[in-house]
Amino acid sequence: MRTLSLILCTVAAWPAVHAEPITRENVGKLRVAWTYHTHALEPATARNQKAAFESTPILVEGTLYLTTPFNAVVALDPVTGREQWKFDPEVSRDHDYSEVTSRGVAAWVDPKAPDPKAAKDAPCRVRLFEGTIEARLLALDAKTGKLCADFGIGGQVDLGHDVALNSLGDYEVTSAPTVVGDLVITGSSIGDNRSVEVERGIVRAYDARTGKLRWTWDPIPWAGQRKLRTGAANAWGAIAADPGHDLVFVPTGSASPDYFGGERPGNNAYANSVVALRASTGELVWGFQVVHHDLWDYDVASKPVLIDYQGRAAVAVTTKIGNVFVLDRETGKPLMTVEERAVPKSDIPGEEASPSQPFPAWAAMVPQRLSAADMWGPTPEIREWCAKKLAGLRNDGLFTPPSFQGTVQFPGNVGGVNWGGATWDPRRNLLFANTNRLVAVVKLIPRADLPAAIKVHESDNNNRLGGEFARQTGTPYAMYREFLVSPEGTPCNTPPWGALVAFDLTTGKLRWEAPIGEMKPGAKTGTPNLGGPMSTPGGLIFTAAAMDTYLRAFDAETGAEVWKGELPASAQATPMSYEADGKQYVVICAGGHGKLGTKMGDAVVAFRLE
Repeated sequence: MRTLSLILCTVAAWPAVHAEPITRENVGKLRVAWTYHTHALEPATARNQKAAFESTPILVEGTLYLTTPFNAVVALDPVTGREQWKFDPEVSRDHDYSEVTSRGVAAWVDPKAPDPKAAKDAPCRVRLFEGTIEARLLALDAKTGKLCADFGIGGQVDLGHDVALNSLGDYEVTSAPTVVGDLVITGSSIGDNRSVEVERGIVRAYDARTGKLRWTWDPIPWAGQRKLRTGAANAWGAIAADPGHDLVFVPTGSASPDYFGGERPGNNAYANSVVALRASTGELVWGFQVVHHDLWDYDVASKPVLIDYQGRAAVAVTTKIGNVFVLDRETGKPLMTVEERAVPKSDIPGEEASPSQPFPAWAAMVPQRLSAADMWGPTPEIREWCAKKLAGLRNDGLFTPPSFQGTVQFPGNVGGVNWGGATWDPRRNLLFANTNRLVAVVKLIPRADLPAAIKVHESDNNNRLGGEFARQTGTPYAMYREFLVSPEGTPCNTPPWGALVAFDLTTGKLRWEAPIGEMKPGAKTGTPNLGGPMSTPGGLIFTAAAMDTYLRAFDAETGAEVWKGELPASAQATPMSYEADGKQYVVICAGGHGKLGTKMGDAVVAFRLE
């Protein structure tokens, strides 16, 4: 008889482990147990160029469930990897989607189902919920993979029917919904920097049985009240839940557009915040803003982490800036000192940057300042090129506003900590997170000058990581952003460019940091990364996320890399772990990331001790 249990940890305690745990002593014996291919990139189309296989599987009643970039849902046997069923919602591949990804499904077991023995055969006793890149909310029978006909219309809710869509493909759902009680709660992913007036980032809760809308919450109600032309402030990352306190914790992004706020004066609450809502009603309980009047695309991208802090129920918030905030779960009050510090002023006509920003009293997870001494390159000539480039930019430290000449943004818009978020080790009171250390350069362009700027860029672009223009329609300025990268394709700042960090919640300092990934074999530079870490009771941190093709294990005490396993493709995803048939498994979705330019594929790979 099979025994199965989930041992992934991002919360306050680990479940009991009955199998031989994977530890620092035996991790070297990990071998591939099975590999499954989704065929998600077939047929080959232009839309595949944006695809990102970011799903984290979940284990429910003995079956493993995951999603593909085009929203197919797959059920696998956790021991063999054999496909049990696959549901394809037939998402159109004709639209130019802002994002092509799905980070997973949520599961709900109907507590009003019949007697447990009979209920196992009852249709839709266990439901899987997925939001799609076409803005549909689906309810599937976990046993058969068929749509639950009593949910919405034929098993689906059209999330765009009451949204003023500006363009197809820019209003999506990319993260898994969150289930609390009999409600399924979802945010949205909204294409950035198109214009001032974009879709609103309203959070919605639906009845898990019927699909009926139960409540909504608007993150920027002031915009409508003051007739300001702005939108977004959406929750595109994962929403955390505390059913015991009847709370959900919503991470929100910037109001639109990201890089010019002249049309949205003030702090823009509750954008760039973590907001606690009453799960049953959607009532606002509290909100904590990590960035006032965002001008840098500093969304709260990562899922809030529920922890215990000095004997109190708390929520830890990791940010793209690298700041860590720990808040009382019920009140939102900071449980460590947070102070408002003066930050640089904007020199752009029509812009009123916030005069101050919130800073925690303890250390940041990443460097937040850049000087000429930090310029790096494989040759003296490259270092000189980077130093000269830096000298021509506005660089007044963290929160320097965008400028006409070009502004240094460090950390850049990918973080710090991105959607991969953090995991908490309750035994050691350590918070682990994958971090990026890339320098972005942001320039505002008067609208009349945009055609000439595009022409110059197309004729002379040395940035191998790419740059992008955004029109920001409805404002006086377009925007251009790129990473500070040399003509050789190497970032100009001193490595590591990506690192796993252990943040000590007792001392408020980094315990250790370890580079993640290699730009070249043997070069411990770290790489840009997207995806999260997983901590285990065996004292290990597993993560992939880097631009190479490895899943790695690190010692939770020291940060030493103790194992790595090669994958068929890059894995911009978060691993998970479970027990089955007396073995502990670690599984990762390895399919690459089109925008990041990593090796693409369609593999799900499970490891276990030999």
